[in-house]
Amino acid sequence: MSAELMGATVVTRRSFAPKKGRLWQSLMFYEQIVEPPPWYLRLLLPRPIRTEGAKSAVGDEALCLYDGGHLVKRVTRIDPGHRYEFAVVEQKLSLGAAIQLSGGSYTLREIDGGRTELSVTTHYTGGRSPRWAWRPIETAFCHLFHRHLLESIGRKADSAM
Repeated sequence: MSAELMGATVVTRRSFAPKKGRLWQSLMFYEQIVEPPPWYLRLLLPRPIRTEGAKSAVGDEALCLYDGGHLVKRVTRIDPGHRYEFAVVEQKLSLGAAIQLSGGSYTLREIDGGRTELSVTTHYTGGRSPRWAWRPIETAFCHLFHRHLLESIGRKADSAM
């Protein structure tokens, strides 16, 4: 596969005061975040409507409905309290820069000071050329979306304390 057609991976990390157990529980229900995304994400992302289906066991599939389309995510690995991975098995959703999502993961680990680090990973293929020009834009946008997820997951974990 040429470098132009290869997929990309973006990882965003944040540390939190809540213990891993609280973050894990918040993470497992991240689809139910009620906070609206920042204005710049609302301009660029389709509006989420709801999620149907299970996502708590390997093989489970969740249909994520958006204004104008949907994604189907299949859980591919769960290491309770540590790692949650999924594959995007269907995408009927237009994302900026012709992005095709392929999967992602969430990883938790304890760090110094009694804190927990949560990492969000997204795997995708970008369809716009030249890749050297588009990849930095896609990466920056993906980090913005990840930060929104991380902040929401952290707020949910804090409120459970």
